[in-house]
Amino acid sequence: MAEQEDDNTVYVGSKPAMSYVLAVVTQFSEGHETVHIKARGKAISRAVDVAEIVRDRFVEDAEIDDISIGTDEIETDEGDELNVSSIQINLTQP
Repeated sequence: MAEQEDDNTVYVGSKPAMSYVLAVVTQFSEGHETVHIKARGKAISRAVDVAEIVRDRFVEDAEIDDISIGTDEIETDEGDELNVSSIQINLTQP
């Protein structure tokens, strides 16, 4: 997964959580009011950890604005359709 597609979106994958925490804190320090944390499948729990670490230790006035969950259909290498859970957590800083 690419770490950033949009300026204020952080895609959580298999790296350690602190890598993504740094990316989120960097987005806030660059002046973004909202940062979107996105993840799919097994990375969902890591995305929740990232949001909580950011709020508890680094940007204490950040708030969870919205959480959306869903199911993405992805195509496997064999051409089969596979349903994968996804989450998007929107953090805002007043």
